[in-house]
Amino acid sequence: MYILPQPPRRQPRSFRRNADINMTNLMDVMMVLLVVFMVAAPLMTTGIALDLPKVGGKALTGEETSINISVDRDGYYYIGEKEVPADKIIEKLKAIRDTNTELSVTISGDTGAEYGRVIGLMAMLKEAGFDKVGLKTEAKPLAKKKK
Repeated sequence: MYILPQPPRRQPRSFRRNADINMTNLMDVMMVLLVVFMVAAPLMTTGIALDLPKVGGKALTGEETSINISVDRDGYYYIGEKEVPADKIIEKLKAIRDTNTELSVTISGDTGAEYGRVIGLMAMLKEAGFDKVGLKTEAKPLAKKKK
């Protein structure tokens, strides 16, 4: 008589799942994201190219949302990169303010722009009820002290 060999008996094992987080993959992904944002951040500035006046002072820090209106050398107004006629600026800003009550307006005036155009824009905004209006400038390079 022929006896079939018996398969080896399996011992019951307790399986443990691997609950460790692989930090190497996480660090790789975070490093790639950091590099992407560092490269993309300077490209996110919107608006037209202006030669802003250079004055002293510190940068404003605020939690509210700000919209930038540019006045170029020829006296044209821009919201972002789109030219907007002077009579349409208030209506566009009021539409934006309806969705965000904490809206502040920053005016970027080119150094060659007429003073009256920039101040006229400020006056229009004040008359329309915009209380948070500011002027955007660039920081002046610090002068070296003589020894």
